[in-house]
Amino acid sequence: MDAAAPSAGGPLAGVRVIDLTSVVFGPYATQIMADMGADVIKVEPPDGDNTRWITTGPEAGMGGIYVNVNRGKKSVMLDLRREEDKAALRVLIATADVFIHSMRGKAIARLGFDYEAVRAIRPDIVYTNCYGYSRRGPEADKPAYDDTIQAECGIPYVQGLMNGEPGYVATIMADKVAGLHALYATMMALFHRERTGGRGKGEGQEVEVTMFEAMASFMLVEHANGAMFSPPTTPAHYHRAVEKNRRPYRTKDGYVAALVYNDKHWNAFVQAVRPDWASDEFATLAQRATQIGRVYGLLGETFLTRTTQEWMDTLTALHIPCSPLRTTDELFDNAQLNAIGFFEVIETQQGPTRLPGVPTWFSRTPGRVQGPAPRLGADNDAVLGSPATDRLGDA
Repeated sequence: MDAAAPSAGGPLAGVRVIDLTSVVFGPYATQIMADMGADVIKVEPPDGDNTRWITTGPEAGMGGIYVNVNRGKKSVMLDLRREEDKAALRVLIATADVFIHSMRGKAIARLGFDYEAVRAIRPDIVYTNCYGYSRRGPEADKPAYDDTIQAECGIPYVQGLMNGEPGYVATIMADKVAGLHALYATMMALFHRERTGGRGKGEGQEVEVTMFEAMASFMLVEHANGAMFSPPTTPAHYHRAVEKNRRPYRTKDGYVAALVYNDKHWNAFVQAVRPDWASDEFATLAQRATQIGRVYGLLGETFLTRTTQEWMDTLTALHIPCSPLRTTDELFDNAQLNAIGFFEVIETQQGPTRLPGVPTWFSRTPGRVQGPAPRLGADNDAVLGSPATDRLGDA
């Protein structure tokens, strides 16, 4: 093979993941692992992952969310109330690099697959717990969903500061943010194992990732603001982000998003569009920041004077960040995404399926959509038969 050619399989080729997660938090993390070449074995109960049923698809049990976040995985159906199925899972664990689950702590312990039990089978395992709340606090084992975590970490509150009424963000943000935390935390633990001896010899460990703590960290990046200091200098919110006039600007025929924000962009806009604003009152970013609501209001009045395309032409020429307001459906026909081959069309038993692809690029070990999402229990024979037990020799 040419030394400059990319390697096949992705950066996680050869890594086996036993995935007992469901819904989106854990499956989003393991979907990315699968895209990057890991052998992800999704262990499902007889009723399957709930996301099989909560959105529509071309056949029952293959809803859109499930198909997207479980692509490229293998499905093994096990009833972990049965001893023979527990024994089958133990065989798989002996071949694994990662064990990841999203059950509450007491539930996984009752089944006999807490960290100590799994480590006894595979000492170098990376064992990732995906919880709503950390076991180290008073909310341990409290159930959690995206809506409740959004509320717990203040998202509806700051939306209310902006809109006058508390509201959720219209995406399952907590699930996806926590999923990304689960991904990087698991990869860091694998990296540590590699540095301490590698597969079979290195140091495994237990990892805990929680929705609430992940989202608290996420929200407080900017919203901690002056509340970090002693004494506090501001309430815990970033005033620009919650300003009621911070929204796409209405134009003559639609909407445009634009951020006329830093001094370079502001001065270019003033010179080209509103020379009457060239005053000491708005001269610096610091001055504009203290009266950001008024600035947004003035910009809103100005954007009403031209069409969306006229504004796009003007702002693009001035190198000011801008975009017309688009729908989520329009992402499937986006020129940028299509130019880079972002979407991958794969053949499935339900017909051609167009999946959003891997959003990261590697020069040597690129990831890709490895295959379709599996039907429930589709891989029981292949995984639990000789292919699984043969791998025990490598354990």
